[in-house]
Amino acid sequence: MSDHTRAPEGVAERRQHSRAASQQWKTAVTRIERNRILIRGYPVDEMMGRVSFSESIYLLLVGELPTPAIGKMLSAILVSSLDHGATPPSTLAARNVATTGAPLRAAVAAGVLAFGSHHGGDVEACMRFLDGGLGRVAQGQSLADAAAAIVTQAEEGGGQLPGFGHRLHTQDPRAVRLLQLAMDLELDGNHIALMRQIERVLRERAGPDGAPLPLNVDGAIAAVCGDLGLDYELGNALFIISRLPGLIAHAHEERCRQAPMRQIDPKDHLYDGPSERRLPETRK
Repeated sequence: MSDHTRAPEGVAERRQHSRAASQQWKTAVTRIERNRILIRGYPVDEMMGRVSFSESIYLLLVGELPTPAIGKMLSAILVSSLDHGATPPSTLAARNVATTGAPLRAAVAAGVLAFGSHHGGDVEACMRFLDGGLGRVAQGQSLADAAAAIVTQAEEGGGQLPGFGHRLHTQDPRAVRLLQLAMDLELDGNHIALMRQIERVLRERAGPDGAPLPLNVDGAIAAVCGDLGLDYELGNALFIISRLPGLIAHAHEERCRQAPMRQIDPKDHLYDGPSERRLPETRK
């Protein structure tokens, strides 16, 4: 290139920098700088001791700190699915990997990979189910009519109602508590109202001598998450986050208490932990 056609000094460098900047991808989650860590804009050292773990999770997933009521509700959701014994597929997967001598991280990862549409995926399915009913309400149907319509549609389709039924519980205590807490905290809205109508439809169709499908914890979480305005996949994400401590506890116990390379039959397990006890008054 001749001198009279060469770009002025510095222009080429600016153009190159501009092209590089336009190719950069963006994230709004965490900013890391020398001696500073910002989580959604908040210094993590200021959050420590002042923002609870459940509130921090909400901040990460949604982008803003929750209100005190939402923070308490989210904490309850996370506690509700901490663990459900030695029989769920995710727990068995974690224990089976732990018994081989694999690292704890591998056992926990195996447990997470065991979540699927029939185990851990019902929250999202139920959120979509409820929104289908609320779509009918938006078109002029009453909550009662919308509930009857989507229950009929699910039954005629041959599928199980997402968020309902349980292999053990006839009344899931976690679901009862979550919906009651949502009402106490004034966080209940149309999703929970529709869920109540679905319960009524199922009771009426079961008749006086029948046993209606009980609302399970996945259904309760779905209704609450819907009223909180959370995205579908975040409902499933909360379930995964909630189950991690339980998977860790089972994998660690397997490594510490059981012989390696054993064949694990969930029907043979015997609970030998503390008997039922009440929370201290300071925690009620």
